[in-house]
Amino acid sequence: MTDIVFHKMEGAGNDFVVLDNRTYGFDLDEIIRFTPKLCDRKFGIGADGILVLQPAEKEEVDYTMIYRNADGSDAGMCGNGARCLVMFAFHNGFGATQTFNVHKNVYEAEVHDDESVSVHFPVHVTPEDVQINEFDLVKADAATEHLIQFVEKADLDKEDELVQTGRSLRYHKDVEPPGSNVNFVHCEHGDSISLQTYERGVEDLTLACGTGALASAIAAHHHMNRMEKRAKYQVKVKGGSLFVSFNFDPNTNTYHQLILTGPARFVFEGTISV
Repeated sequence: MTDIVFHKMEGAGNDFVVLDNRTYGFDLDEIIRFTPKLCDRKFGIGADGILVLQPAEKEEVDYTMIYRNADGSDAGMCGNGARCLVMFAFHNGFGATQTFNVHKNVYEAEVHDDESVSVHFPVHVTPEDVQINEFDLVKADAATEHLIQFVEKADLDKEDELVQTGRSLRYHKDVEPPGSNVNFVHCEHGDSISLQTYERGVEDLTLACGTGALASAIAAHHHMNRMEKRAKYQVKVKGGSLFVSFNFDPNTNTYHQLILTGPARFVFEGTISV
């Protein structure tokens, strides 16, 4: 058993266990093994996932980010987690402007004076209209897989129904492998949407999802047939508000230069044996 120092952090209610692996040198298999224990809300610390600050695996980055879902599975990218890890790195000697990688993708980020964080996503997203289980959906993969369903405002409060729908779509054969996150979106006035996300790996609704906010804002722009080449959205989630901006190329129906901005806060720190 090894005693580790951890921090609990949250970004708009999406909560994480964060550790600095430059101190411990755990390999990925070890991290996967202890993630479910640490994220268990009854017998562990409790979190939607684990964030690991890893020594840089690429010459052009400051560090490498490892993120695992609460069950230990690979989430791909986590937008709220990325902001939290950037803030964690900032408080551990890294500058206000940082570069990090998740798998092969390299991200840039800035810590702002109001303690919010912006993360730039180096991906191109081409939304696709699909129908699964008789639901009309938009598929928009913003560094990880997402399906979006547009609903009435009151439907966002019917959480049992959202969970049931999310579970029915999450492992559907049309999105396997590796499955998908499922987002329920209500388009409000102007450049504002409300969002609930069923997250794979957590297997429930979460208070926020960063990549879900990006995918849902893109899907809303696509769904409304908007043509402006630069757009900004406020995304209202149960844990607060996130802000999304992107460029749009109408000739290719492609979205790029995605930026996600939102809070990243420390909750507490402690020591636990793994």
